Amino acid sequence: MNYIPASIEAKWQNIWSTTKAFEPSNDFSKPKKYILSMFPFPSGRLHMGHVRNYTLSDTFARYYRQQGFNVLHPIGFDSFGMPAENAAIKNGSHPKGWTYDNIDYMKKEFGSLGFSFSQERMLATSDELYTKFEQGFIIDMYEKGLLYRKKGMLNWCPHDQTVLANEQVVDGCCWRCDTPIVKKDMNQYYFKITQYGDELLEDLKKLEGGWPKQVLTMQENWIGKSNGLAFNLFFDDESKAKLGSNFESFDVFTTRPDTIYGVSYTALAPEHPIVSYMIENALLDAQSIEQIQEMKNSSSIDRQKEKSGLPLGLNVIHPLTHATIPVWIANFVLMDYGSGAVMAVPAHDDRDFDFAQKYALPIHAVIQPSEGESDLSKAYTESGILFNSHEFDGIDSKEAQAKIIQHFETLNLGQKTTNYKLKDWGVSRQRYWGAPIPFVHCDDCGLVMEKKENLPIALPEDIVITGEGNPLEKHPTWKHCRCPKCGQEAIRETDTMDTFVESSWYFLRFCASSENWESEAFSAEQIKYWMGVDHYIGGIEHAILHLLYARFFTKVFRDLGYVNFDEPFDRLLTQGMVLKDGAKMSKSKGNTVDPDAIIEKYGADTARLFILFAAPPTQELEWNDSAVEGAFRFLKRFADRSQNVNVTEQLPKIDHSTLSKEEKGARKKVYEALKRSQDVYVERYTFNTMIAGVMEAMNALNEQNNRDVWTEGYWILTSVMEPIVPHLCWELSTNLFGGKNLGSQVVLEEVFEVDALVLGVSVNGKNRATIEVGVGETQEAIIEIAKAHVEKWIEGKEIVKAIVVPGKLVNLVIKG
Repeated sequence: MNYIPASIEAKWQNIWSTTKAFEPSNDFSKPKKYILSMFPFPSGRLHMGHVRNYTLSDTFARYYRQQGFNVLHPIGFDSFGMPAENAAIKNGSHPKGWTYDNIDYMKKEFGSLGFSFSQERMLATSDELYTKFEQGFIIDMYEKGLLYRKKGMLNWCPHDQTVLANEQVVDGCCWRCDTPIVKKDMNQYYFKITQYGDELLEDLKKLEGGWPKQVLTMQENWIGKSNGLAFNLFFDDESKAKLGSNFESFDVFTTRPDTIYGVSYTALAPEHPIVSYMIENALLDAQSIEQIQEMKNSSSIDRQKEKSGLPLGLNVIHPLTHATIPVWIANFVLMDYGSGAVMAVPAHDDRDFDFAQKYALPIHAVIQPSEGESDLSKAYTESGILFNSHEFDGIDSKEAQAKIIQHFETLNLGQKTTNYKLKDWGVSRQRYWGAPIPFVHCDDCGLVMEKKENLPIALPEDIVITGEGNPLEKHPTWKHCRCPKCGQEAIRETDTMDTFVESSWYFLRFCASSENWESEAFSAEQIKYWMGVDHYIGGIEHAILHLLYARFFTKVFRDLGYVNFDEPFDRLLTQGMVLKDGAKMSKSKGNTVDPDAIIEKYGADTARLFILFAAPPTQELEWNDSAVEGAFRFLKRFADRSQNVNVTEQLPKIDHSTLSKEEKGARKKVYEALKRSQDVYVERYTFNTMIAGVMEAMNALNEQNNRDVWTEGYWILTSVMEPIVPHLCWELSTNLFGGKNLGSQVVLEEVFEVDALVLGVSVNGKNRATIEVGVGETQEAIIEIAKAHVEKWIEGKEIVKAIVVPGKLVNLVIKG
């Protein structure tokens, strides 16, 4: 068969589309597989990372269809977000038009790659219907007490009049206009994700074996559960007076109560209420206030790099020794972790040590190694034995932690406490292109939920995106409405939601059939059948936020009665990045590869084959033009050799015992490839080794001329390769077998039975020859055959011993 990928691929893509070949069945008696890849933002063109992601999911989907499963393999577009607004500013376009034009183009790209996505369940999160259902969920969460509004410190660009994410602050300035950012105290909506902190952490155990250990560890660290001691540090009388008796104390939390006697200073976050009070009441000089403001305007990441601070001229009393301890401001202390205040023990904490060294603060060691001496030039952070710790001297530091907590509790000075790094999820965005938050501000009623019958609250389209301020806030009519509660004039909420909200439940939206697509977000029957997702595939960069938020939403939906399970994704595969010239592909580096160009030159099947053959999916993949060419040549040979195959609609029956050595070897390689494929999809995901097995089988088939063996080989190999190179395999299968071979294949064990064994022959431990002997040959006969093959090394010598190691070798021991 002459291999012309363009015509073959166009033919089958048209057939699959017109026949809706990949829509899931409503026959819920069948076993199911829900295969999902993380959906893309519609940036306009697919990149090779997308191709890798969706080729992986498509390969799983096609394999399980062959095995008789009912397969749901949907796709959508995570279509709200800032890039659409940035494009509108740059090109003078409308975010909606730009977004949906890109979606149309990317759909064509999906088709050109042969991805077997459900067409009927395709969605975009910016669709008004999606927004309607999502806003309904938000209202339910508010009623459940899981959504609240409060003020928070946000990054604000005075020039563009807009809030910036931490990632958009570069060296303390706006990424777009380079204006220094300021921290602005603004109202923000929050999801109470901390209420689920324990369950999110505990349920990671349920995912062991199905999720990569690295991802589980990253989520565990992000949640950051820690047990320790919480207590108050009280100001001395002079400090209380300085603060106008408005503050008696502040609370701190430590995971190292064993170091309590080593506290030499305390530190507050620049945003701490005590610091704010001192600024407002002119208790600090102008230079100090300027320095504090610089700290506030730095991102939380930058604040962990270079340590800086200043003394407040306040002191607290050590709760056990009653010594006076100075209070400082330190940039590394953050308000969104703990209470925004820390006790500092520089002798036993690296960060505290660096700060103390910089500002010449005291360093009091209270733990020493159980053996040897500690290095005083750095913090000693390991466990050891307490000293300079009063009645706790000589106690192991791990044991001392519990004893000191108990001591605090006995004296009513503090208590054992559990703390989390995880903070409630702020979801307000002062942006246009996002889902509006469905609330109304009424002068009489306060914050009021919109009525569900009024949903969706859709975005106005008559807006102008300039990059300055929130277009919804400036729109002349959109925000003006009636209070759903009292009917008086009111103002609609102009904040839109973080786009992570949309991606936190989209996998559930796919569990709605075409019959109820418009009427409900998902159906109970479909949810019960399809969830959880059997294989979820995406990049490791989503290991924390997206996956954590999706897990949180699932648990919330369970508690709201929408679903009856705890976790959404049973198995997770995180694919590695696609590199070129050793670096991640990016336009700025000029090292991108256009999938459309590859398809035009070689065809989609070549792109898919290379992507899966070049590296295991969890590892980085280095782009290699010559390897792409090699993949194309293999497919060309695969098509060409099909001329050796008989046209039939059933697997040939072959008498294995009558075959030649080469014919038997070819059958064995074919079935080895089949065995590998069955292992790959269930256990290993090493598609590269499976493809290598198919190539080995093709080489073995070329060593013989039996058309029945060729026919059997292609019956199996086109089935094995169909998930990877579907266009060519459907063409071959249809022409040769009437499509009857594209299904589950059975391994014939007879092909692995051997008639002969190959043994090594050594003389005095040195390899001298190999021999082939019958399986049932006696040891005596094997030794005689071995002697004949090493005659020149044993001639004239006495054979002291002849040892046969069954199935491996013959060793002849000689002397003389």
